[in-house]
Amino acid sequence: MKSLHFDYYMELEYSQPVRKCHFTIKCIPQDTSRQKVERISIEVAPHGSMAQGYDSFGNKQLFGCVEEEHERFQYHIEGVVRTGLADWEPVENENILGIYRYPHGLTVPGEGLKAYLEKLQVVDRRSDFEKGVFLMHSLYRDFSYEKNVTDVTTTAEQAWQLGRGVCQDYAHILVTLCRMEGIPARYVTGMLIAEGYSHAWVEIMCGHKWYGLDPTNDLIVADGHIRIGVGRDAADCLINRGIMTGGGKQTQKIRVLVEEKYD
Repeated sequence: MKSLHFDYYMELEYSQPVRKCHFTIKCIPQDTSRQKVERISIEVAPHGSMAQGYDSFGNKQLFGCVEEEHERFQYHIEGVVRTGLADWEPVENENILGIYRYPHGLTVPGEGLKAYLEKLQVVDRRSDFEKGVFLMHSLYRDFSYEKNVTDVTTTAEQAWQLGRGVCQDYAHILVTLCRMEGIPARYVTGMLIAEGYSHAWVEIMCGHKWYGLDPTNDLIVADGHIRIGVGRDAADCLINRGIMTGGGKQTQKIRVLVEEKYD
């Protein structure tokens, strides 16, 4: 169990003034069986009308409208989360489990991933948890981490054919493999201690419990991870969405810091 201090800063800079902006931001940790938010502070600039709510996956989100003309949009969230309170989370809504059982969007398998799963020969005597861990170990061995070769639109199959990618690609591939093996799996966004970036991993359902697996680092999620959101794939968990008038081209800067807080 750890107390983790996190600091997430996002800045969008526009080449032309934005006259009006509607935004939705999914970057708010929330209480679960595995983590508890002890303190949180949120700042948005320019100021506008804002409210908090939940999306259809149960993720906390901040949404609002800025009517003041601006050339820069900033979001800053900072706080403390106590992690490692449990090894798993209970399945709270069984009515939506079906969406985590079948291919969707960026996790639809192609011939390459189908052939890879067949080659692995996941034996039936393993529990679903053991199967998931086996698939994670195999992916870590057979896939390579490399930045700037994929993007937010890259599918699991495309990343697999490349043979390399980042945490989003690792998570998409593991979700795809698990679902093909009959294991409900969901994509997770969050933050990892000492990472410096936002992070992605996977949760698999075993015995009506969600267990976290981090295929990028080949480890079972423990007290170094802060969970933000879950969904069928990365598109369901996009941290920032918006509709604006004006703006032109935009550049994005993100800074993430997660460190242990000692009492």
